[in-house]
Amino acid sequence: MIRRLLPAILVLALSGCGFHLRDRITLPSQFGAVRVVSVDRYSPLAESIAQTLERGGVTVAREGAEGAVLDILTEQWGDTPISVDALGRSQEFSLRYAVIFELRRADGSIVVPRQTIELARDYISNPVNATGTEGEREVLARELRREMASSILRRIDAVFKSGAKSAPLPIPQPAVAPSPADAAAGNPGGR
Repeated sequence: MIRRLLPAILVLALSGCGFHLRDRITLPSQFGAVRVVSVDRYSPLAESIAQTLERGGVTVAREGAEGAVLDILTEQWGDTPISVDALGRSQEFSLRYAVIFELRRADGSIVVPRQTIELARDYISNPVNATGTEGEREVLARELRREMASSILRRIDAVFKSGAKSAPLPIPQPAVAPSPADAAAGNPGGR
């Protein structure tokens, strides 16, 4: 009796608290095809966004084709030490990822003005035993890219659902400092 009653109680409790699955990202049908453009031609973020749009039923225009443009203007990575040990070696880092993007219609009119999204994750790096540390950082970077793609698409979806015409806003600069490795390699933007 309890085994049959428990699922019904759980369903009622979840629906009563307001929980519901997230709807898929939708763009208006008159919007047409969307071309994802990035500063980095082989950007994993741009590819991830394009795949997510395709899975959502949006036609993704390839290079040179007509259509709306989701322009990823800047991608910046930063690794900031947040704690050190007694010898002054960094032990804990904050991996930051910031992206500036905008969405324009095929005629060039701006639908979503330039916006910045910044994500961060903390990880521990034992300076004495570095086994697996780089692997952990790479896993976090992949997670941040996936989450960034979802965040950008949710932001676009929110603009379409609100139906509000927004005025261009000043572009806030991301607070991501380039990592020392990027600066040493002559790549101050972290790209």
